[in-house]
Amino acid sequence: MDLLSLTGLELMQALIDGRLPGPSMADTIPQRPVEASRGYIKFLAHADERHKNPFGGVHGGFVATVLDSVLGCAVQTALDAGVGHVMVDLAVKMLKPIPFDEELIAEGRLLHVSRTIGAAEGSIKNAGGHLLAHGTGTAVIRRP
Repeated sequence: MDLLSLTGLELMQALIDGRLPGPSMADTIPQRPVEASRGYIKFLAHADERHKNPFGGVHGGFVATVLDSVLGCAVQTALDAGVGHVMVDLAVKMLKPIPFDEELIAEGRLLHVSRTIGAAEGSIKNAGGHLLAHGTGTAVIRRP
């Protein structure tokens, strides 16, 4: 499959459908896209013992990585074929402890996209819908 011929939304859909393999990052931080539309992405994720910080909770890097993923993918869903992005800013707010071994719902929403930048916001919630973390990010759009 020629990745450069796919729009950002087509690329996300190919990941969801299994026509493209997931990134190796998902082996370290278990996360996978399950729904996408223009300007929106939904991932399922879960933290396990590998993500424990020295104090026994889920490390903030887990939260930052999952939010970075959904923010970037939300931007990517709005891009034309052959166009990519690089996240240049990530702000994360951890509101409640992230549970171990529970399915988490991470969503990203596009706030703005132009020829040169994209902005998105994202959240991580538990299965009951309680907000655990929130983030925003800015991406530079890379055109060929």
